[in-house]
This record gives sequence, C-alpha cells and structure tokens, in this order.
Amino acid sequence: MGDDPASVELNRRLLSEEIGRPIQFMNQVHGNIVEVIDEYAQIPLTADALVTTNPNIALAVMVADCIPLLLTNQGSIAAVHVGRKGLLNGVTKSALSVMSDIAPSTITAIIGPSICGTCYEVSDDVYEEVTSTFPRSKSQTKHGGLALDLAAALSYELESNGVRVLDRTGCTVEDRSLFSYRRDGVTGRQVGLIWL
Repeated sequence: MGDDPASVELNRRLLSEEIGRPIQFMNQVHGNIVEVIDEYAQIPLTADALVTTNPNIALAVMVADCIPLLLTNQGSIAAVHVGRKGLLNGVTKSALSVMSDIAPSTITAIIGPSICGTCYEVSDDVYEEVTSTFPRSKSQTKHGGLALDLAAALSYELESNGVRVLDRTGCTVEDRSLFSYRRDGVTGRQVGLIWL
C-alpha cells in the first residue's frame, strides 16, 4: 500500500530472475474466484486463487496478515489468498475442487505466516459470523478479548478434505521481520510463491 510502482516492478523482476521463470500475480479482492491459467499473463488477474499445470511459470499470493496458502498435487499447483472473507466464501474449497478435477491425487498444503489467534481481535458480530461456521477459529487475546485463529480453522478445513498440511505458520503481527497491516496500518506485502 502506497508503494512506488517502479520499486514494486523492480522487485518483482528481480524475484522472477532469481527463480528463473515469470511469476503470475493476482489482483486480490477477498473474493472466491479461482483462475486456471495456462500461460503467463502480463496483467495480474482479478482472483483470490490461481491454479496451473504449467511448469514454466510460478504463482504468487501476496499478504500482510491474511494467509498465503500454497497447494500442490501430482500435476497442478495453486496459490490462494485466504483472509476472513476468503474463509467464509469458500475460496479454499473452490481451489481444491479445481485441482482435483485437473489431477485427482493427494493435495499437500503449506500455510504461510499470518496474523495469529491471539493478535486477531475482532468485534462480537465478526466473531459470531466466523465461529458459527468455523468453530475451530475461536480464540481470544492475551487480555481475554474475542479473537479469531484463521490458520487453525483453515488447517482443520484442509485436513477434513483429505489435504496433507505442512504448517509453516508464524504471526505477522509478532514477527517484526514480516509485514503486518494490523500492526503498522500502512505496509508492504510478503509474497508466497509456488511452481512445479
């Protein structure tokens, strides 16, 4: 947010050069659109999940407190942006369904750093909205306030759908080496990358 577009473009180009392939970014909108891509598109696609079978491109998800979810099976990969709204609107299930249709095999997930259940304090109505559908998200702050543990809810949802979860979580608010919109108000983004 508020980043210099030239710096963003340079950083993306350097990252692409480092991994030796173009990186497909998304225009993330907290929705549930899953885009299946066969080739790199110069303009970021408006979606919250990308899926591909092309080994010549990498997929990216950008976050500052939401969950960067990376998925792989035999033949396809996905990068998924999972925040509170994404959890509620089923973007993860949609991505899993698309991957299973493309290559029916066991899916493995990596859950990257996001805001933790102790730091994600929410209002009564938001707490009720999420926990009524995802009881595993129930949490509280250090001071006893209502909070959400989205990573716990996501892990349970994935495992319930037969996905093998490799948990790489850490808290974006507590780890000052990571960007956190909740902590800083204005911030950059970390990127989760996956490629075949």
